[in-house]
Amino acid sequence: MEITVDQMYQIENRGHEMGFLKKFMMENAGSAAVRRLADETNIDSKTVLVLAGLGNNGGDGLVMARHMAGRGAEVTVSLMGDPGDIKTEESSWNWSILQKMPSVRLESWSPGDRVMPDIIIDAMLGTGITGEIREPYASAIKYVNSTDCYKLAVDVPSGLDPQTGDTANVYTKCDMTVTFHRTKQGIPKRPDLTGSLFAERIGIPPEAEEGVL
Repeated sequence: MEITVDQMYQIENRGHEMGFLKKFMMENAGSAAVRRLADETNIDSKTVLVLAGLGNNGGDGLVMARHMAGRGAEVTVSLMGDPGDIKTEESSWNWSILQKMPSVRLESWSPGDRVMPDIIIDAMLGTGITGEIREPYASAIKYVNSTDCYKLAVDVPSGLDPQTGDTANVYTKCDMTVTFHRTKQGIPKRPDLTGSLFAERIGIPPEAEEGVL
């Protein structure tokens, strides 16, 4: 069953009100995405670049970074801005954990010369995308598309409108997309951008859907 982006927000909020905090949803989303990635390709000792936005999509990527480091990957997190501009408490909490982990390299995104990673995690722009994509996201999206490696999109490829399937001025093309709880209506319309598409449950109580779906 596919749902709208607005229905997903309502379900998340109702789950949160029931006591299943968004912090837990983020943890389960990130860990589920890593498990799905590990099913597809070996993570151990691979170099991984996590491109993390400042919202909860980026927060999912921060959780993934911790889990991948725990599996022996060499992880760099490239944040799309200043850590002080991270927008949500859940994401800030996960950033603070990574700051205590020397095994994960933290940086702010810049499009300069880079060593090519084995895997890129696109955790830049999630379901709240509107309007034209500007810097620093635009150059990061172009970097993703110009890099020959395995690419996983968190929830939705950056630049793809998960409600309509329309694209912004720039957008990523990925090998796999892991979306959460239920698939949003526009995502399956663009298999050329999503690659293999999986919807992973993240522990939201089914009762949170009552009156929404």
